[in-house]
Amino acid sequence: MKIILFCLLTYFLYRLAKTCYKRWTFPLLHPLLLTPILLILFIQLIHIPATTYMDSAKPLTHLLGPATIAFAVPIYKNLAVLKKYFSIIIISVTIGSIIAVLSSYLLSVLIKLNEDFIISILPRSITTPIAVVVSEEIGGLPTLTTIFVIITGIVGGIIGPYVIKWFSLTSPISKGLALGMGAHGVGTSKAMEFGEQEATFSTLAMIIAAWITLIWGSSLIPFIVQFG
Repeated sequence: MKIILFCLLTYFLYRLAKTCYKRWTFPLLHPLLLTPILLILFIQLIHIPATTYMDSAKPLTHLLGPATIAFAVPIYKNLAVLKKYFSIIIISVTIGSIIAVLSSYLLSVLIKLNEDFIISILPRSITTPIAVVVSEEIGGLPTLTTIFVIITGIVGGIIGPYVIKWFSLTSPISKGLALGMGAHGVGTSKAMEFGEQEATFSTLAMIIAAWITLIWGSSLIPFIVQFG
């Protein structure tokens, strides 16, 4: 009974947040930002332990895998375009992945985070399932990594469209790669609002970034941690 109740509650709050965001289009009303806040308030109001909610809402979290796999559909539909720009995609995402890791490390050192936080924040710029694996491999804390991934996605999803507007990006390739690399799953969701090609390139950026960061997990990241 609790499983049905909390899953329905989460869905209802998400739909409510999405309706508010569509009506007012205010960045702080983004569904992935507003929904967790509403859930926290609700849990606090009725005095439910967070672990009880998490256990009951597991069916929703299990949908993350199938949802990620479903991104393969637009890739298949635009395969010819992807082949044409494959080298550009690989170079752009590789550079973006390196910058993501290095900027995470430098920012962590600048604000004097402890070592556990630094290691856990390094794989923040990829989708959650892969980020957790990388975090475990390099000795980070998967729970912290998940939080950083979510924050990265939400912030990237909110400011991404403004960055695209400020830099006058008009190409579907540039829009998609920027959103996918900068905000992974959330960015891809936002890219779908621009168009199918943007969503395709965003999906590919998210997938390739995950693969590349897996490589960094056994090479670049341990080097940074050891000699940084």
